[in-house]
Amino acid sequence: ETQKALNVATEKSQSEMLIKLKEWGINVCTLNTLAHDAKEIIAFYRTLLNQRHSLPYEIDGLVAKVDRFDLQSELGFVSRAPRWAIAFKFPAQEVVTTLRAIDFQVGRTGALTPVARLDPIHVGGALVSNATLHNMDEISRKDIKILDKVVIRRAGDVIPEVLRPLLEKRSKEAKTIVLPKNCPICQSEVIKLEGEAVARCTGGLVCQAQRIEAIKHFVSRKAFNIDGLGAKWVEQLVNAKLIHDLSDLFKLNHHQLLKLERMGEKSAQNLIEAIERSKKTTFSKFIYALGIREVGESTALSLSQAFNSLNELISADEAQLLTINDIGPIVAKHIVNFFNQSENLIVIDKLLKEGVHWDPVNLKKSSDRLLNQIYVITGTLSISREELKSRLEAQGAKVTNSLSKKTTALIAGDNPGSKLAKAQALGIPVINEKKINQMLLV
Repeated sequence: ETQKALNVATEKSQSEMLIKLKEWGINVCTLNTLAHDAKEIIAFYRTLLNQRHSLPYEIDGLVAKVDRFDLQSELGFVSRAPRWAIAFKFPAQEVVTTLRAIDFQVGRTGALTPVARLDPIHVGGALVSNATLHNMDEISRKDIKILDKVVIRRAGDVIPEVLRPLLEKRSKEAKTIVLPKNCPICQSEVIKLEGEAVARCTGGLVCQAQRIEAIKHFVSRKAFNIDGLGAKWVEQLVNAKLIHDLSDLFKLNHHQLLKLERMGEKSAQNLIEAIERSKKTTFSKFIYALGIREVGESTALSLSQAFNSLNELISADEAQLLTINDIGPIVAKHIVNFFNQSENLIVIDKLLKEGVHWDPVNLKKSSDRLLNQIYVITGTLSISREELKSRLEAQGAKVTNSLSKKTTALIAGDNPGSKLAKAQALGIPVINEKKINQMLLV
């Protein structure tokens, strides 16, 4: 009954929904208004900006939304962002502190990122003691030195950023920041290629920092999605020398896991089962998980659609790769270089021998079967939404987050929530997982 009442109350607009929620005794933020044009939005923005420092909590701006729900549905989403809402951020708060030292962190691709170690200071409600400096070119451009008084802010009120040094307060003891010649982790040579802003460690998986970051990426949600294997566990496994390359994940046993600090019997068993489940994946997720430079989720999907097998992809040259949408010369070069390295091919072979696999799908033959069809997924399915989305996109369909008159069908699993009622109200066909699987296999 509550859901029915909520549907009735919210079928027209967000402002009406807020009024109804307040009538029901639910706490609703009072810092909102119904604006009728851009001038009223700007006026309310200025009002909130003036109140910002007197509020008992931090805010970083406001969000202007199209009020009517039917118009929201019609406008839909672009990737994750709605077309019917836009954020108006407040200027970031700026403070001054002292830059005490520079550390260089090593990322998954070997990139060395300089990190400023600061005298701790509160910025926008958070205590900040570290801030990224991005690369050596950025340090040179801003003329930043160790022991400088620096202006910092939290970019978007989230990420600490060094804006500039206060040159008039520069100490005589200020020291120039120098790029290390050797990796701070593995001591391999550090190189900076012409035309690139980033310096990189040449150690590859010999470098423990790169190995840790590569494994974190491999087990992440959009890759192998190994539930329970977070960053701290990965660091422990590598530091304990239980994992030397990606394939070692699938060799872990119960006894080894129990050696890790704070790992119990049940957690160890759950992790072993999660690792075993992850062996069945999709071709696109496997490609993404390998961590090839510049190959994100979308590019991995394009590659999985363009090649019928892993061997075809491994054998592809730059000319073949350049025929694929969204792949330019830089990405093509990174892909070819990755598969030209024998150590990468050895790890891939080990992964396959450990049982990693995916269902073969001839994507070339079926890539346009669902062209121009738009689907929305809701509820709990037997496979992840990401996997079903990949399968639909592989056959030309588009998957969005919101329903509109243009939606071909709603794919509904268990506990579909409010989207089911909305689809029925809009006259959008509703199909179950069995039906969509039959369609995909035709």
